[in-house]
Amino acid sequence: MRNWSGQRYWLVGASEGLGAALAQHLSRMGVSLILSARDEDRLNELGRALPGRAEVVPLDVTDADAVATAAERIGDIDGIVYLAGVYWPFGAKDWSVEKAIATADVNFTGAMRLVGAVMPGMVRRNRGHIVLTGSLSGYRGMPESAAYSASKAGVMALAESLYSDLRKTGVQVQLLNPGFIRTRLTARNDFRMPFLMEPEEAARICVEHMSGHAFKRSFPTLFSWVFRGSVALPDGVYYRLFG
Repeated sequence: MRNWSGQRYWLVGASEGLGAALAQHLSRMGVSLILSARDEDRLNELGRALPGRAEVVPLDVTDADAVATAAERIGDIDGIVYLAGVYWPFGAKDWSVEKAIATADVNFTGAMRLVGAVMPGMVRRNRGHIVLTGSLSGYRGMPESAAYSASKAGVMALAESLYSDLRKTGVQVQLLNPGFIRTRLTARNDFRMPFLMEPEEAARICVEHMSGHAFKRSFPTLFSWVFRGSVALPDGVYYRLFG
């Protein structure tokens, strides 16, 4: 079990939803937080509401220079949690180049930028904690979700590769794959979302996973079986069921 008291963690994508809820949980556990997102006002509001120490560092993860500058300013940290993400429900028949590129750039390439800025120092010190956020929709391509599913599949593959490289070192890599969480982004969906979680419930599960040593947590558990099991289905069966 991880000792959280006195740890220093950088939460990227902390201004609302799961990020803000996770900040509340970690702050109550004695973690000193660096809060990043694009919305500085929301970050400041969150920082004032936290019971513990918090530093606000506004950040656009699509700006490589800004990510590098922020990482240098923040200095050595115990861990990072990448939660930044955008989402629009669209597919091949109503494709938006602008939204697709933004989805890839924030959800996946942003994670690559952050990891690239922070991980080398952790490797040199042989100490650190990298937590990335995938999605149940990243297990296989989903209808009306090509850009989002692809971006999350990329994050999941990134985490798996980093874990393979670092699992026998002092740098721990973990992956969180949540299902539907009630946020401003999922409010855009016009379909019923099974097993819809509140951000606070999802954050509790995240902290539980982050406190242990297992690599991956896909949740809610019952709902995750559908997606995890879909990987084993033949293409013909999968697309009849999910397409």
